[in-house]
Amino acid sequence: MHAARLRSRVAAATAVTAALTAVALTAAPLTGATVAAHAATIPHTKAVPASAGHTLVRAVGSPLSIEQCQAKFKLNCYDPIQYRKAYNLEPLYKAGITGKGRTIVIVDSFGSPTIQHDLDVYSKQFGIPSTKVDVVKWGNVPAFDPKNPDMTGWAGETTLDVEMAHAVAPDAKIVLVETAVAETEGTTGLPEMMDAEKAMIDRGVGDVISQSFGATENTFPGFDKGDFSSIKNLRYAFQDAAKKHVTVLASSGDGGATDNTADGKGYYKERVNSWPSSDPLVTSIGGTQLHLDDKGNRVKPDSVYNDHGAGGGGQSHVFGRPSFQNGVKNIVGSRRGTPDISMAAAVDGGAWIYSSYDPTATGWDITGGTSEACPLFSGIVALADQAAGHRVGNINEALYTLYKQSAHGKNTGIVDVNDGTNNSYQGVEGYTAVNGYDMATGVGTVDAARFVPALARASHRG
Repeated sequence: MHAARLRSRVAAATAVTAALTAVALTAAPLTGATVAAHAATIPHTKAVPASAGHTLVRAVGSPLSIEQCQAKFKLNCYDPIQYRKAYNLEPLYKAGITGKGRTIVIVDSFGSPTIQHDLDVYSKQFGIPSTKVDVVKWGNVPAFDPKNPDMTGWAGETTLDVEMAHAVAPDAKIVLVETAVAETEGTTGLPEMMDAEKAMIDRGVGDVISQSFGATENTFPGFDKGDFSSIKNLRYAFQDAAKKHVTVLASSGDGGATDNTADGKGYYKERVNSWPSSDPLVTSIGGTQLHLDDKGNRVKPDSVYNDHGAGGGGQSHVFGRPSFQNGVKNIVGSRRGTPDISMAAAVDGGAWIYSSYDPTATGWDITGGTSEACPLFSGIVALADQAAGHRVGNINEALYTLYKQSAHGKNTGIVDVNDGTNNSYQGVEGYTAVNGYDMATGVGTVDAARFVPALARASHRG
């Protein structure tokens, strides 16, 4: 069996200690498209956490400046105001494009019992109006235990997802779906998440779904025999989303051109990819490293995220090249290539977030990973939904159309990442950020003031 893993990398510090960590949890994915089939016919696996990096030390008293972070922790740290400048979001806000009237659905196991309070504190710190987080408990979600590392890992992911989505689309409604993955034998994981997503879609809840989790394709049952049914039978939520014009996003992963083995601790020695990021019905969100000054201005162009993790990308071994990637077939070959587009994810240049779900470590953390990039981009989609006056739906065709136009000199708000850095990781050679599309950052990143209206115009009405 295989593991569904969080996509965040966390760095935080006390006054005397700085540490970097990667939080990765496992959940048990099953095959089948219905709840009844899941329990009756599919093998089960134990859900256990798999950690990498150093000891997690967090709970800084208040956010620090970039200079202070460099001096104390040897890394850069950014707040949402700096992100807004970096991605040129202010012109949209001034025009009234804030995500108002649109809904972002975020799916995380267990969730966080303090998410509303934490978002309120985060928002107040940076002068951003807060918003109500509607929590949907899917299944028998167990009571939160701050001493349970599975739960605290997912709570950290939940905090990052909600605060990053809100930072970009401050007036969008946020629906947090908490699923009931437990720690004992015979539990479920990815199917519960897919069931929850389909239910939200069928109920008309949500315009964009953000998924900060994934599992290496190779670890699914049957993969080694060329039987990909265990993945393909989990696509029902995405197929439903396509029909209902709901945008589905997924983090491309933090393992560069490789990713975790089934135990969640090791890495494959060859290039691999992960699902759901590799699914053609999903927009894969990769990672970059921002280089900003205190005002959020770039001091040099974006790089590929490659520190304490690396932006996931490469060829899918399950899915062939979709038609929307025919224009980049010289790069992706005959396979589905990821990522499609990228946002901030580096730990050196990570985001400040606030959490209090663990009473022994309440305060501010610095967090990175493509778990950050995915909710950031979900905010961009919510803005495009509002600008269009309708759901932009599956954006992949529109995205590559805009990329083609930008390659011919039209300013569509797509910003190439081409500084020559790469996502090689754990000894596996990755891909280099070069001119045009590449499997390090996809088509690049965004200038939101131009990209959002361009995406709104290019997308079909749902």
